Amino acid sequence: ARVDAPILARLYDAWQHNDYDAVDHWSQTLIACRETAELRSEDRQTGQALARLLDKLEIAEAQAWLRRPDATLATLFSLAAVRWQITKTDAIAGYLWGWLENQVLCAVKLVPLGQVAGQKLLMQLSAQLPELVQQAITIHDEEIGGSVFGLALASSRHEMQYSRLFRS
Repeated sequence: ARVDAPILARLYDAWQHNDYDAVDHWSQTLIACRETAELRSEDRQTGQALARLLDKLEIAEAQAWLRRPDATLATLFSLAAVRWQITKTDAIAGYLWGWLENQVLCAVKLVPLGQVAGQKLLMQLSAQLPELVQQAITIHDEEIGGSVFGLALASSRHEMQYSRLFRS
């Protein structure tokens, strides 16, 4: 809510105004916020995968992002939202929902957390999404950012493991 969502909001505005310099700036900013090579790689790969899909769906701007090292999921997600005329608030809510659902799914598999408990957790946490969407839209540029030190340490250790269940 303090990094991806506000940057997604800015990317949305940039795509909407065909401001490609701003698209580049915010995509590079988001990559710079990724604290480890693993996190940068994950974002780049999901961004490039979405670029491939959007290119096949004939969204012309996506082609330029097929191999860019600063491609991010938020960059291509916001492009799709603008071209498909999805409102900014709905796009941010959808992005946050996708992230939340993924985290709960991982918890169901790894904690282990049962399906019912996972659904209850998802319902409880999703109630916070409208507030987070508004925060993402109203946050000032200089307030964007944040770090979860423990996550950064765990990610740096995880990216060096021989075998892993998930990339991140």
